[in-house]
Amino acid sequence: MIPTTNNSRRQFLGALAMGATASTLSVLTNPIYAETSQFDDIKIKETSDWFDQIKGTHRVVYDGSTPHFGLPILWNWAFYLSNNETGSPDSDITAMSVLRHRGLCLAFNDDIWKKYELGAFFDVKDHTKDFAVRNPFFEPEDGDYPINGPGGIKSLSERGAMFCACDLATKVYSNKLAEKMGLDPGEVYQDWVNGLIKNVKLVPSGVWALERAQAHNCAYIFAGE
Repeated sequence: MIPTTNNSRRQFLGALAMGATASTLSVLTNPIYAETSQFDDIKIKETSDWFDQIKGTHRVVYDGSTPHFGLPILWNWAFYLSNNETGSPDSDITAMSVLRHRGLCLAFNDDIWKKYELGAFFDVKDHTKDFAVRNPFFEPEDGDYPINGPGGIKSLSERGAMFCACDLATKVYSNKLAEKMGLDPGEVYQDWVNGLIKNVKLVPSGVWALERAQAHNCAYIFAGE
């Protein structure tokens, strides 16, 4: 039986961001989301069609379940770099990063990071050595990554890299932060959805996206910790 204490419920919901299916979203999260449907039949088809952009001989999907010093983005860059160095152009490469669980925070723009203090909430520090108030891995500065020089989400998207964000985790973590800040969870959730970085695709869940990417012949690499 699922524990019913508030603390146990929060722990349970946090764990769900790792592995629940899209069909359980409204049951497993705050009841305020019961009528929320980001994914009707049309939206599901549109999201599925997005995976058809995967191209080339060399294909990989990174499982970004934690921020991990930006490695879900850094390894995406490394895949392009190493394939370029071995003779493959960007047109023959697809690297996808699935941002789920606590790695979800990498999917949001600077305004969301600042407004909701995501650096402190997700324990992410940048080159200042303090909690980030901007997304350090969108346009990284020296010191944001463990090494200097790699590109971020912006430049990688321009090269054809693909990024998606877990809707289930968005519901879970926006709810938790809304509770902490005394805000309306539905409004915070919608604000987060609207605050996704351009070209980051919202998907029903991260695990859903990982399966779809592998069905499109992407090799799987875990980029969490």
